[in-house]
Amino acid sequence: MATLRGWVRDNLLLILTTAGAILGFAVGFGIREGKPSRDHLTWIGLPGELFIRMIKLMVIPLIASSMISATSHLDPKSNGRVSLVSFIFIVTTNSLSSIVGVILGVMVNPGHGIQSELADTKDTASVETSDVFADLLRNLMPDNIVDLAFRQTLTRNEVIFNTFTRNTTNSTVIETVRNITKTVGKTPGTNVMGMITTCMLLGLAINKADGKGKPVLKFFSSLSDIIIIILRWMIWSTPVGVLSLIATSTATVKDLSENFQALGKLVGVVTLGILIHQFIMMPVLLFVTTRRNPYRFAIHLVKAWMVTFATTMTAVAIPETLEACENDQKVDRRVSRFVVPLSVSLSANGSAIFITLAAIFSGNVAGVSFDVVDAIVLCILTAVSMMALPSMPSSSIVTLVMILTSLNIPADSIALLFAVEWFLDRIRSTSNLLSHAHCAVVTYHFCSKSLGQSDVLLDPESIKNENGDLTV
Repeated sequence: MATLRGWVRDNLLLILTTAGAILGFAVGFGIREGKPSRDHLTWIGLPGELFIRMIKLMVIPLIASSMISATSHLDPKSNGRVSLVSFIFIVTTNSLSSIVGVILGVMVNPGHGIQSELADTKDTASVETSDVFADLLRNLMPDNIVDLAFRQTLTRNEVIFNTFTRNTTNSTVIETVRNITKTVGKTPGTNVMGMITTCMLLGLAINKADGKGKPVLKFFSSLSDIIIIILRWMIWSTPVGVLSLIATSTATVKDLSENFQALGKLVGVVTLGILIHQFIMMPVLLFVTTRRNPYRFAIHLVKAWMVTFATTMTAVAIPETLEACENDQKVDRRVSRFVVPLSVSLSANGSAIFITLAAIFSGNVAGVSFDVVDAIVLCILTAVSMMALPSMPSSSIVTLVMILTSLNIPADSIALLFAVEWFLDRIRSTSNLLSHAHCAVVTYHFCSKSLGQSDVLLDPESIKNENGDLTV
């Protein structure tokens, strides 16, 4: 009995969060029958909105302080090695996930049998693939250290119609000329990639400054620990936030049964891809590279998994991800607090699986068949686009539109996806989370020998034994 009470006490947050998720679905399906008004839905979703706002308030200072603190403790040789290994892992897993999605899509053809009744009423300009690369580079090197906290660079192709009146011999003719104007502007959203670049430069400069950089280092190290303490307090509101978010998203889905019947094949194949990623691809990759038990590690990631499932944002679950990596896998803080934020910015395995399958789905609906060349192009576009994916809910839909236009596939069927987006966004985000955690573990495995000891990063009440494990 004492053992059971101890287990409940240690896993109370997880139990409450699970109960909140179950109640959220029950409440959401229940209130749908009453056809709640927009005001009612606003108040039902308000606790979840406040929960997200509280967490997002602390995410930016956490990423900035953790990145600066971690980078400043890495000498140039080890910093380069950590960056290289983590980047190779991110590119590899993004590419493998895209390949998994394309293979499943070609095998199943999820859009066959669905006819889109939607008409494209917008006259939009095609988004060029080169714009994606240009924006990626622009965001890597921001022009304003304050502006990067709430805006990022985005290239827009706008269609402008100019009307001219031309006089002829017999009449006056009015002609309309369609022009495309490309502009480089700003869009709301944290430029996480620019923040990481800036923090890396600051951290490396602190490392080079020796004694002069110690006061700055102590400030950011202390700030990181303080922010995590605040987030620990806030995380206890997770069960209420989960209940509110899931109830609202479930209640607002229109024509639930009809849309699920039409999109059931897509939902099924995306879910299959996510299961393959979480239970086969990533565990095998972790075991082959590190010889560690991936399923034991997965148990310690359950808390982070639940937070991500509820909020659809892996950045919100950074504290839980760091805890699992550092406490269970004994990953050095200098590596975990550098690699996890970097992976959050550049890695999106679950989104890659969804986008490739959704692109094939849209092509099927539009009557477009995919050959080998199209499949390869789709894999490359998706893998690269994942490194510029905005860190916000449903951002994969925006990226999907860009990829469809690059492949000359009509985007009419995109609206169909919103009927099941509330579910697909959640499950693909959990796969993104898994890739972030595994990236930290694999990077530490290959870089641990090149890391020197650092008394600043070790807990004063703990030391490392000769095997590298923390002992109190």
